Amino acid sequence: MSTPTTYAPRAVEPSALAELRVTDDAGRACVPYTATAADAGDPLRCCLRPSAPGERIALVSYAPLRRWAAETGAEPGAYDEQGTVFIHAEPCDGPAPSETYPFTRPGALRTLRRYDPAGRIVGGRLLRLPETPAEALDEAITEAFADPAVALVHVRAVEYGCFHFEIRRKAPDQART
Repeated sequence: MSTPTTYAPRAVEPSALAELRVTDDAGRACVPYTATAADAGDPLRCCLRPSAPGERIALVSYAPLRRWAAETGAEPGAYDEQGTVFIHAEPCDGPAPSETYPFTRPGALRTLRRYDPAGRIVGGRLLRLPETPAEALDEAITEAFADPAVALVHVRAVEYGCFHFEIRRKAPDQART
């Protein structure tokens, strides 16, 4: 049984997905393909689950900090970056309600980048996921938000630098951040 998470991972927003399915954040046209057995398990950022053979997916360039900055008025400057993410080629139902973090294979390396309200990196942490990844991620994210300067945290894979999900700071009266 997995440990419930304290924080709510955010998938790529539907409005951003609609844009990415036409032109990605690097200005390239979306090129969908049908996932094969070899592609099974690619992390889909639209629904926060692994891909399955036969699904229509696409690998697109995504700039999560740039999109957050557009919502908030932040000016991340040189910290604005883009990277590849897998998404469904057509609209999907988004993430199913979950009590666990996505993409948490024990032994995997993750980096948790901390950003301030201006979109500047204000720290980070390297984390090797243990046998109880939810507890370790909760601890690392709690540590990040203990710093009042942190507005959001990006969780990324170390091996490829892929963006996995984001956690935003919420009001203290909300149960999940």
